Amino acid sequence: MSDSAGEEFRVKSRIALPADEVRALSRISAARSTWSIVKTVALAAACVTAALLSRGHRLHPLVVASAIIGLAGAQHGLAVLAHEAAHYRSYQTRWLNDLAGKLCAAPLGLSMLTYRLIHRIHHNHLYEASDPDLALMAGYPRGRGYLLRKLGKDLLGITTLKNYYYFVGKPNQSRPLDDTSPRLRAAAARERRFVAVATLAFLALSIYFGFWRWYLLLWFLPLVTLLQAILRLRAILEHGAVDDKSTPLKAARTNFVPGCLYWILFPHDVHYHIEHHLYPSIPHYRLAACHRRLRGLGILDGAEVATLGQVMRKVFANPRAYGPV
Repeated sequence: MSDSAGEEFRVKSRIALPADEVRALSRISAARSTWSIVKTVALAAACVTAALLSRGHRLHPLVVASAIIGLAGAQHGLAVLAHEAAHYRSYQTRWLNDLAGKLCAAPLGLSMLTYRLIHRIHHNHLYEASDPDLALMAGYPRGRGYLLRKLGKDLLGITTLKNYYYFVGKPNQSRPLDDTSPRLRAAAARERRFVAVATLAFLALSIYFGFWRWYLLLWFLPLVTLLQAILRLRAILEHGAVDDKSTPLKAARTNFVPGCLYWILFPHDVHYHIEHHLYPSIPHYRLAACHRRLRGLGILDGAEVATLGQVMRKVFANPRAYGPV
C-alpha cells in the first residue's frame, strides 16, 4: 500500500465511528473491570487449590500439570489486566486504576508504570525502528523451524531474562524514553525497586513457612516458561507476517481462535487487536461491540480478521515466497 493509500485508510478508520460513539464505547464500568479481576484471581486460586488437594492421589501429577497450564493462563490474564490499567481503562479514579494495575503486574515481577511508558512507544511507533515489540513480532515469515526454536527456548526458560529486560524499560537508541517526563520515569523506577524487593520478600516468606517448593512449581515455573511462550505467540498472532505496516488496520490483526485456546491466548477479549490499536480508549469488554460496529460499516473489509490456522500458515510460510525479510 502506498503512503497516500495508507493515509486514506487511516483517515477512513478514524472517521468511521463518530465521536459520541467512541465516547460511549470508551465508558469505563467499575463493575465489569472488577469482575475481570475476580475471574482471573479465582482461576489462579482454583488451580492452586486443585494441585494442593490432589496430593497423595494417583492423578496428582496430571492435576499438577493441568494446574501449571491453568496458572500460566491466569498469569496471562493478569498481564492483560495490567495492560488495561496502563491505558487507564480499569477504573475512572486514577489512583484506583493504577493500584489495580500494580497489583496485577507485581505477582508477575513487573512494574505497571514502567510497562505504561514502554507500551506507549509501541502504539505511537507501530512497526517503526523504535517499536519495542519488534523483537517478538517482526520478520515473519521465517519458515516453520524458526518459530518452533524460539518457542522451545521460551518453554525452557532460556529467553526469560531477555524478555524481562523489555519490561524493565532500559532505554536504548531504539526506545526514545527521553521524551517522558522525569517525574514519570522516577515513579516507574521506584515501582521497579518495590516489585523486586516484594518478590524477594515473598520468596523469603515461602522458604520460612515451608511452601517454597509449591511456589516455585506452581507459580514461578509457568511464569518463566509457558507464559513467555504465550506472550511471544500472541504478539505474532497480533502483528506477525502482516501484509502492510503503514496503518494499524494493516499492521495489526484481529484473531479468532477455538474456544479451548481462547482463555490462554486471548484472555479478556484481547483478540480484538485492530480495534484496540484504532481506539485504545475502549476497555476490553467493549471491544466486541466496536468490532461489530466497524464490521457493519465495512471498515474492516480491507483489514486482516483471521483464524488461527490462517495466521499460522502465513507465519510458517517459506520466507522466499514473500521476498526479503
